[in-house]
Amino acid sequence: MDRFSDFVLRHRLLIGLVWLAAACAGAFAVTQVPDRLTEDFAPPGSAARDANAAILRAYGTGGDEKPEVPVVTLPAGTTADSPGVRDALTKAFAAGGERLGARVVSYGTTGDARFTAGGGRVVYGLVYPHVEPGASEIDDGPEPAGPLAEAMRPHLPAGAEVRVTSMDGLADEAGSEGPSVLTETLIGGLGALVVLAFVFGSVLAIVPLVIATVSILTSFLLVYGITGVTDVNFMVQFVVALIGLGVAVDYSLLLVTRWREERARGLSADEATRRAMATAGHAVVFSAAAVGIGLVAMLVMPVEFMRSVAYGGVIIPGVSALATLTLLPVVLATMGPALDRVALPWRSDGSRAGRAWTAWARRIVRFRIPAALAALAVLGGLAFAALGMNLGEPHSGALAKSGPAYEGLAELRGAGVPTGVLTPVDVLLPPGADPAAAASELRGLRGVHAVAAPDGDMWRRDGTALITVVPADEGGTDAGKDLVKAVRDAVPPGAQVGGEAANDIDFANKVYGTFPYMLGLICLLTFVLLARAFRSLLLALKAVLLNLLSLAAVLGAIVLVWQQGHGSDLFWGISATGSIAAFVPAMVFAFLYGLSMDYEVFILARLREEYDRTGSTEAAVVEGLGRTGRLVTSAALILFLAFASLAAAPIVEVKIFATGLGLGILLDATVVRALLVPAAVSLFGRWNWWLPGWAARVLRVRPSPLPAREAEERVPIPV
Repeated sequence: MDRFSDFVLRHRLLIGLVWLAAACAGAFAVTQVPDRLTEDFAPPGSAARDANAAILRAYGTGGDEKPEVPVVTLPAGTTADSPGVRDALTKAFAAGGERLGARVVSYGTTGDARFTAGGGRVVYGLVYPHVEPGASEIDDGPEPAGPLAEAMRPHLPAGAEVRVTSMDGLADEAGSEGPSVLTETLIGGLGALVVLAFVFGSVLAIVPLVIATVSILTSFLLVYGITGVTDVNFMVQFVVALIGLGVAVDYSLLLVTRWREERARGLSADEATRRAMATAGHAVVFSAAAVGIGLVAMLVMPVEFMRSVAYGGVIIPGVSALATLTLLPVVLATMGPALDRVALPWRSDGSRAGRAWTAWARRIVRFRIPAALAALAVLGGLAFAALGMNLGEPHSGALAKSGPAYEGLAELRGAGVPTGVLTPVDVLLPPGADPAAAASELRGLRGVHAVAAPDGDMWRRDGTALITVVPADEGGTDAGKDLVKAVRDAVPPGAQVGGEAANDIDFANKVYGTFPYMLGLICLLTFVLLARAFRSLLLALKAVLLNLLSLAAVLGAIVLVWQQGHGSDLFWGISATGSIAAFVPAMVFAFLYGLSMDYEVFILARLREEYDRTGSTEAAVVEGLGRTGRLVTSAALILFLAFASLAAAPIVEVKIFATGLGLGILLDATVVRALLVPAAVSLFGRWNWWLPGWAARVLRVRPSPLPAREAEERVPIPV
């Protein structure tokens, strides 16, 4: 690192110009990237994805595109069987279908009384709009609900009302006013500036934000290049902007804090920079590597969208670390002293460990067993809640609370129609199969509300046939998923079963079926990395195990907050979702595994340094936590603010993802790093620092023999 630091400081002008050019090019890329992103969550080669693609190729409707559900309320004294009403309903639904180029199923076309409710006064149908090849939710045109209702009204009986609902409409109404990615980033940046101003007490607080800005813009430039060679999911823009803000500021905060310590000891700006790079710089490298290892899971998973998100996830910590280790030293060596001289009233020079954190560490050392048990109880209780996680789409009740789609849903519920009608299942029959016989077989399945297999070009083409199964329970529920599995078992040979629920089932099987192997690989790589960084087997093993426990606790917190609704309604006005989107746990794990390991590296690297200096575990815990406690909590607060800003996104799944990351950072920085880690290190004593010769040879570092005993000097602990 010394030679690298010398190189950076010798070529400071060149390095500054290179980063300036990258940032300017990135500013252009930011405006272009959103138009090049895609939205496809289905795993390649899955039965559901193949079925949905085949349905869209043959019919141009349906697949994983959920239908619009017009709900017609007839005037008092009129029912669907009143004279002339059925013909009027048939014409109305046909007009709506023609307006949208849609496939339609309703009471008028089937005569099935299960498409009516409320004594015949409420009539609903399923309208599958035409889908343009290659279209996604990102580039969809105007919402179809308005034109559909407009086309139907002239043909309805006098006094009848029509409301159009759908899962997509409910989701749009629930999140129509969310801020843009730029707004979220600016909000997160403002929060970070406040925290940094408190930490540094000088104008130096703007430096980490400058590094974050350059890192984010450069990362968008790289993402722009990747979109030219492969599909990249729309969630990358959130990942790069918000996680980039947090990670880049974290890395910069670590290096700047150490630079100020060295300056307080009387070193020049250049020498302080070299010293900070030799210590904190190593921690930045290992932290970025830990984040990258956590994302290995998504890079090797057989799901395209997760791999594409992982590209952004790997890019941003890599670019942030590179900017921190090249551009930041140049800024500190040239402008750092001048910026740090412009002081705020609460400024401290950073030469001493924080008194509050030092006192806290001493008490943790004294009460190490109760502290460890308390932390384990909190984490264990939350981890237990994760066992009840249900993977699937949020149910309709967790979406809009007002608007036309909500009114249509309320009308359906009031009439006693099960909300499973919003998530039907399409079955594509091969040539030669009998649609009537297959429909009859499917009607007998448990959980089926209705089955439709009408005639006509929209339902019969080139020898194939479509059947729509209308479930009683929504596809995101356990009962809804059980029905999809039952339909797959009941259809004739060669038939394909599509729909969003089938997609979710295949996604979960594809991702989580191989997840234990990915988890083992990640843990092994992390263990090797940390054992080399800390020159300790026990510290590395403890870090991996505590990280896994922390992640399990985060998943449990997601279940409690979102699936069960303990807090989602209070903070976001969204009731219990009943399920968690299938991709969320894997993505939360992949990102949080590395992000939370940052703090482990920050703390344990300093503990190792202090132990090597004093030979006392207790002194290392007290001095190390005293030096890093404020740093870690400040860095965690900045990341939390970034994720809180991300949670304002207009998409429920993004809110859940952001909540998981935010809660994970808070749990990790408080219960784990500020409580459990120092208590565990204090309990393990001299065994923390042991690295036998054989392991040192494998890791290519110097060994750390097991000390015969701790240093005699003990840290005074106040009563």
